[in-house]
Amino acid sequence: MPKEGHYINRSNWLRAAVLGANDGIVSISSLLVGVTSAGMATGNVALTGFAGLTAGALSMAAGEYVSVSAQADVEAADLERERIALEEDPDYELEELAEGLENRGVDAALAVKVATQMTDHDALGAHAREELGMFGLAGQANPLQAAGASALAFALGGAFPLIAALVAPAGYALMAIAVTAVLALALLGGGGARLGGAPMRSAIIRAVVWGALAMTVTAALGQAFHVAV
Repeated sequence: MPKEGHYINRSNWLRAAVLGANDGIVSISSLLVGVTSAGMATGNVALTGFAGLTAGALSMAAGEYVSVSAQADVEAADLERERIALEEDPDYELEELAEGLENRGVDAALAVKVATQMTDHDALGAHAREELGMFGLAGQANPLQAAGASALAFALGGAFPLIAALVAPAGYALMAIAVTAVLALALLGGGGARLGGAPMRSAIIRAVVWGALAMTVTAALGQAFHVAV
């Protein structure tokens, strides 16, 4: 009998990668579409794209570092409180663990036995999983790793529309940016869904629709404030 495949273990890094790449594609393509629609010269469009790519990648890195650090701090603080509680009142913590198991459908008498065995094996780990919903002790979240991955994903995603803007023939930059961005978003949506074992069609549609909406709005703003530079 074949084993069932699960993809939940990919959810954390896949979420970060898709978020970074999607943000890069949408942000840079929208920025380039906006300034191109406003009549900005090709050289200035390229400079704007490089500046946006650099600023966006650094912003993603800073945001991920700060958010993951905050998450790690909260996890560490909760674990420390749980560790102190286990030292000060182990009987209550055992009852709490058994009650949690019972609420999940385990027979009351068996829940006490299981809770006792779990406590003897790894009391803090058991409470981290059952009470705090933490599968693994604090320190697994790596702020530097998250920052680097997000910055790289943003840069790779934003590079597609930027390259399109640089190589497009005169007068076709706007179309090249938009088409490249849509194709990149479709590839990202489908690839992310495939890696996660999820339906690809809906993932592609939502990625393309939201990206196209962002480019449409910025293009309209660019036309509204048309200024040749």
